[in-house]
Amino acid sequence: MALTMRDKATVRAEHSTWPPEIAAELERERKQNNGCVGTYLLSENERVRVWIIRLLPGERIGFHRHVLDYFWTAVTGGRGRQHVHDGTTVEYTYYPGETRHETYGPGQFKVHDLENLGDSEMIFNTIEFLDSANKPLPIPDKVRMVAEAAE
Repeated sequence: MALTMRDKATVRAEHSTWPPEIAAELERERKQNNGCVGTYLLSENERVRVWIIRLLPGERIGFHRHVLDYFWTAVTGGRGRQHVHDGTTVEYTYYPGETRHETYGPGQFKVHDLENLGDSEMIFNTIEFLDSANKPLPIPDKVRMVAEAAE
């Protein structure tokens, strides 16, 4: 059976007032939805989008919106913090190879960020399924990896 984030134990979870810059960033995402669920889009076809997230210690990927069914796999382990659109702040420990699957019905979504709290780089792959209950959000060309021409 595929595991989801609902199955994952938190290291810490709380509802508290966020720093003003984090709250302001979430409000900006609400006004202009961010479909970039990774640092870079590695590959895309008519069925999937394949993303990578690479975060050095202390780095953070900003708020982004999940509307498509997807799964992620932790390439490296680490510890991370997420601010979630429902007002919670959660911390998790991730293990190499750990994989979680998420699905969303019509109109459902999740908005969150991710900060690396550890002392080594955290790397994740995220695979979104374009044939989901919701339409894919647009993404800018600047996040698409461009294959270099063979010399």
